[in-house]
Amino acid sequence: MAAVDEGLLPARVERTTLEGHGGVAVEAIHARPEGEPVRGLVVHPDIGGVRPLFDDICRRLATHGMAVCAPEPWARIPEAERAGLDVAARMARMPERDDDAQLGDLAAAAEFLRAGDGVQEVAVLGFCMGGMYALKAAATGAFDRAVVYYGMIRLPEGWHGPRQGEPLAVAAGACPTLAFFGDADPWTPAADVEALRAVWADHSEHEIVVYRGADHGFVHDPSRPAHRPADAADTWRRTLAFLGVP
Repeated sequence: MAAVDEGLLPARVERTTLEGHGGVAVEAIHARPEGEPVRGLVVHPDIGGVRPLFDDICRRLATHGMAVCAPEPWARIPEAERAGLDVAARMARMPERDDDAQLGDLAAAAEFLRAGDGVQEVAVLGFCMGGMYALKAAATGAFDRAVVYYGMIRLPEGWHGPRQGEPLAVAAGACPTLAFFGDADPWTPAADVEALRAVWADHSEHEIVVYRGADHGFVHDPSRPAHRPADAADTWRRTLAFLGVP
């Protein structure tokens, strides 16, 4: 399966509501280990948003001693409407996205963990579209570390909008970041990976890992045809070490 292995600590998971950017109510997953967490982690889901897959991912991450929060990335669309949006419909709405709102919600999730769980250091981690926003969030100053799972380095064709910035344009200001890509992923072509590598060339605090033959989404959802168990297990091992948790 190669979902993230469970750690040594019991953990609980719940749904909660955050006050997001602009005072918007944002549904979120909250998971925490038994005892005092050693750090915080904000998880940005893929384009499908908050769903049971991410309840499980957040709980598993929490068993490694982290307080975890995953805010709903489509919180500004009413829940009844949101439930009817398939992946194609969500992609069609990407030009409407607002970086200030999205990154503000991630920062609000970080503050939720600091205030409620007593953590000082909070990292951000994201998958696919969420990986793109994790790369942007890494440059906001709200996080001490970032993990990017096949996040878009440049905005894909059709995703450009007046409130969407280019991830690559802010990458030079990122906090220490670990980024995973597959060399068969059309959403992160080799030229984009090399452009990111060039921006980070003189910054040893960043690491890019490319998996040969891996397509988009090869880690976080074991039910996908693109899933690669051995590579997924390797990314999780690297991620936990990078975040400094057992």
